[in-house]
Amino acid sequence: MSARRKQASVRKPRSDAQRNRERILEAAKEAFTRAGVDASLDEIAKEAGVGPGTLYRHFPTRETLLGAVYRTEMEKLASAERKFAEELPPVEALRAWLLLFVDYIAAKQLIGPALTALLGDPKKVFEDSHARVWDAIRALVKRAIKSGDIRKDLDPIDLLRALIGVANVATSPDWQQSARRLVDILIAGSRPAK
Repeated sequence: MSARRKQASVRKPRSDAQRNRERILEAAKEAFTRAGVDASLDEIAKEAGVGPGTLYRHFPTRETLLGAVYRTEMEKLASAERKFAEELPPVEALRAWLLLFVDYIAAKQLIGPALTALLGDPKKVFEDSHARVWDAIRALVKRAIKSGDIRKDLDPIDLLRALIGVANVATSPDWQQSARRLVDILIAGSRPAK
């Protein structure tokens, strides 16, 4: 491969192409949330302010779009850990991240079954995300324990299990509000005894 071709293959996307991609992903997330995985791809393109050809150039199939929406939500969750840790006190960073985790659960509930149905076994999409989620929650809890805001015996995974549990027994569309209230209960219950 020539040096010029190699350089072109690793070139960053143009800024307008990157903005189009981001708008498509955001419109797709909203459309899939509102209408389910069978949401119209043409409507998603329209909502994103791009033509169908632009959508299909970025995401040739519904499966690639669903996978990209899921990975984007996962990336937001993973990178939020660093952002919250830098900007907020330890316990508030943990709380903010757990609230974002509720949104992640909602995205996974919507997209996960669709990916499974479409791809058969979407392990490659999910495996990396699980490791990054566990690393993020462990880092946030460790920081909150170190600050004295959270009990030393708290297992970070218990916080996630509680929120996932609420989502798994969800029988109504307002389970996310319940999960958000549960975040505050979990934080209060994780404080050290006085």
